[in-house]
Amino acid sequence: MIWISAFILGIAGGFHCVGMCGPIALMLPLDRSNGARRAVQLGNYHLGRILTYTLIGLMFGILGLGFRFFGVQQQFSVITGLVMIVAVLFPRLMRRKGMLPPWYYRFVSAVKNRLGALMRKRSAKTFFLAGLFNGLLPCGMVYMAVLGAMTTDSLWEGGAYMAFFGLGTVPLMTVAVYLGNLLTPAVRHRVRKLVPVVVVGMGVLFIVRGLGLGIPYISPAPVAAEASFNIMCH
Repeated sequence: MIWISAFILGIAGGFHCVGMCGPIALMLPLDRSNGARRAVQLGNYHLGRILTYTLIGLMFGILGLGFRFFGVQQQFSVITGLVMIVAVLFPRLMRRKGMLPPWYYRFVSAVKNRLGALMRKRSAKTFFLAGLFNGLLPCGMVYMAVLGAMTTDSLWEGGAYMAFFGLGTVPLMTVAVYLGNLLTPAVRHRVRKLVPVVVVGMGVLFIVRGLGLGIPYISPAPVAAEASFNIMCH
């Protein structure tokens, strides 16, 4: 169920990109005259994004392992769900200036500059690198996915969670490239309204999962501390 939730969150991420600012993929210097080449270029772009998301998931999966070791993973799952819901109901609380350190803003600025430079090239590695840097751009949906990755049991599961999230973003991003002319402001506005519904649904799922209600696949019962330690050791 956790992998399905990651994929659905990725689909919501695709809606978010299409609805909020239009897909960055539309700005890629794709070869519009050759369908096969354009498909390969776009595939490399998606591969770069998914790889970045996966690496991020690996890093934050380590925190999830720590939460499990100290027996607070289910509590963190509840907190994650609450944060998702609060982010939708009170978005201004999540956009306050000064919440992140100055170096983060400098890093984002450097990523944007590098991505902008790549958009003006058409070399073989342009699209893969553009995807790598695109995955580092600040995005509320990515932050939500990272929280989800932190509720997994290991760094590998954290990486897999973010990989499924990335896969979920592929369909709409691809459609946006091929049918970009249909994404009028009115369409993007309607699409944007779907995102909060999905995020709240995911938030409820994480809360239920953290409560350990004994529901198979959705809210499994808590694992005993000794058994949890043995699982991590193996």
